[in-house]
Amino acid sequence: MEVIVRAGGSGGAMLRTQGCSKIVKNVFGGVRCVSSSSAEEKTFEFKPLLGYMIDPPEAVTTATEAVLKSYFREMLRMRRMEIAADVLYKGQFIRGFCHLYDGQEAVQVGLEAALTHDDCLITSYRNHCQHLSRHGSIKKVLAELTGRKAGCTEGKGGSMHMYDSEKNFYGGQGIVGAQTPLGAGLAFALKYKNKPNVAITMFGDGAANQGQLAESINMASVWKLPCIFLCENNRYGMGTSTLRASGSGADFYERGSFIPGLKIDGMDVLAVREGMKFAKKYAIENGPMYVEVDTYRYHGHSMSDPGVSYRSRDEISSIRGSRDPVDRVKARIIDAGWATADELKAVEKEVKKEVDEAVKFSKEAPYPEPEDTFKDVYTTPIQVRGTTSFNGFVPA
Repeated sequence: MEVIVRAGGSGGAMLRTQGCSKIVKNVFGGVRCVSSSSAEEKTFEFKPLLGYMIDPPEAVTTATEAVLKSYFREMLRMRRMEIAADVLYKGQFIRGFCHLYDGQEAVQVGLEAALTHDDCLITSYRNHCQHLSRHGSIKKVLAELTGRKAGCTEGKGGSMHMYDSEKNFYGGQGIVGAQTPLGAGLAFALKYKNKPNVAITMFGDGAANQGQLAESINMASVWKLPCIFLCENNRYGMGTSTLRASGSGADFYERGSFIPGLKIDGMDVLAVREGMKFAKKYAIENGPMYVEVDTYRYHGHSMSDPGVSYRSRDEISSIRGSRDPVDRVKARIIDAGWATADELKAVEKEVKKEVDEAVKFSKEAPYPEPEDTFKDVYTTPIQVRGTTSFNGFVPA
């Protein structure tokens, strides 16, 4: 028997449900088919992607229990880590700039699910979770934030400059938009070396107005570089709404002008994964693509920004209640019958324990030695002058 229903309400696409054991309503008001023929894998719908100069992929995918649970755990680790960084900052264990990522976790987890570590990644100063996703550790991230020797860049980079070239993560950039030409350069290197990989150049909606981005897109287009220009549109460039700062309106994915664009629901890890799989394949075969992920940050721009002078607390609460990326995955796992709320609560406790141990470590690990200041200035150690004749660095 074949039943045909309409997904996403009366205006949605037709969904064929032949072989379905039951029809389940999803979080978007549509339906999904739970197949009786597969105990391992189930089918899920997500908000349709929008394409510019290209037809987007279908808004449906499959996932296994293990995969969805892994996404839940990784996003939860990111969320807990960033909340811990907030507490450490307020306790004055972290100094200087600190930009948090909570609310945007589905972007990074979905992105990495579509990539390998042979693909290059470069981003802005909001880069803690990018480092974690490239097999970094919460201990190393928090230790870097507190300026400890055990940090991921030995306490020298701090919040904005995490880096791991062995995993092809080329760090966070402190200058708005500065990573975009570097990302195009990474894509050039991949093409020059005949690598079957892509370079992901992440930037925010504020950096989308930078001239160097337009120059990078033009060069990548001329040379057909395997580069994805990924705009994390979290609705606010510092304290300015995109609706007030963008001459092109709310849709950034069309800004590439002469390169294709894709708009993805950045609060849904499955949507991001499928969109980025599509974008990666296109970029390797044809050249650059401009991808916009529609996301939201719960904290202010940085820790110096309370985040409620230019938006209301009700707005933040509304997004948390309706689009939270962690809650979405949690709901899918429970709806699929793969876990109960209590079982997922146990995962939350495990993650909390991991983060608590990392916080303790970040407070107790030793600081770098004074002479470490003069190391790693150049790739080959050379003499570095200090402020006096006694505090410079002379290689052994």
